[in-house]
Amino acid sequence: MREPTIARNYAQALFEVGERHDETERYANLMEGLAGAIEHEPAVHAVLASPRVTKPQKQAILTAALHKYASEPFLRFLQAVVKRGRQGILPAISREYLELVDQKFNRIHAGITLAREPDKALQEAVRTKLSEVIGKEVIPHFRADPAILGGLILRLNDRIIDGSLRRKMMNLKRQLLRT
Repeated sequence: MREPTIARNYAQALFEVGERHDETERYANLMEGLAGAIEHEPAVHAVLASPRVTKPQKQAILTAALHKYASEPFLRFLQAVVKRGRQGILPAISREYLELVDQKFNRIHAGITLAREPDKALQEAVRTKLSEVIGKEVIPHFRADPAILGGLILRLNDRIIDGSLRRKMMNLKRQLLRT
């Protein structure tokens, strides 16, 4: 089996446990935090990846670090992941889990590129309008890129909708050069 399939299976199992214990969103926060620590803290990644650190030691480290924040079922899930030597795919499990949670709550993440940093009012207006048009709660991730000149570029999953002034000007230039 390939990593994405394995990660999806683990995420589905955790999702079912979270649903059973009414802790789906809490588990999402824990998984996101754990994945962030693994990806951005070299020491955490080194400990979990090291063959010198035994599986029981890794389990104990994770349990000690999370016992104040996580419920027993979540800790048992992590122990099972480590027991099977799959701690290296925890970030992938987290991504898959967060996708399941977004599906449950009818949410979608959108990458929005604007020519300048948007203020709170503009962010809310864009979020509200996109949610209305798409029919799902949109979680926007804004980015500024002065090179687009104006308008916006929207990324939804694998779709890109380019409504930038730069693209419109390039299209106009092409049309003028053709005539």
